Amino acid sequence: MNYAITLEKFAETYKELEPLYRQHYAEMTERLEKSGIKYSPYNPRLDSYIKAGEDGWLLTFVLRADEKACGYINVYVTNDMHNNDLIAQEDTLFVTKEHRNGVGKKLVQFGLEELKKRGVKRLNVSAMTDLRVAKLWKRMGFKEAATQMLYTF
Repeated sequence: MNYAITLEKFAETYKELEPLYRQHYAEMTERLEKSGIKYSPYNPRLDSYIKAGEDGWLLTFVLRADEKACGYINVYVTNDMHNNDLIAQEDTLFVTKEHRNGVGKKLVQFGLEELKKRGVKRLNVSAMTDLRVAKLWKRMGFKEAATQMLYTF
């Protein structure tokens, strides 16, 4: 299988990636519902995503296998409100089940290299769909810095 990873504009990739976004959301909500956490149906604010992408605050990294999309990372880049450092926050990171063979690590490494080139000081990530991915991140040098909690109304 021939894999390629590219940095692309959200607006230009949404139609191609939309089935993956839905698949990712379904896997995430299924896992959370097993813990008694209900999520609303998939209904993204596309206008906000598109504007953030056009303004350069949202980066979309796309993973393709033989030219067919099989994964992505969406990352927001902003300035830290406390010290003005350029920081990044992972919005979504997903690789389809049939391609979870180590290529996700390459996708993350590609994203990290691009963020570093841009002067980003920190990247915040969270494992929402599959908690096992946190082990991979630790092996890649990520540090556990907080515990994420969720309260639903």
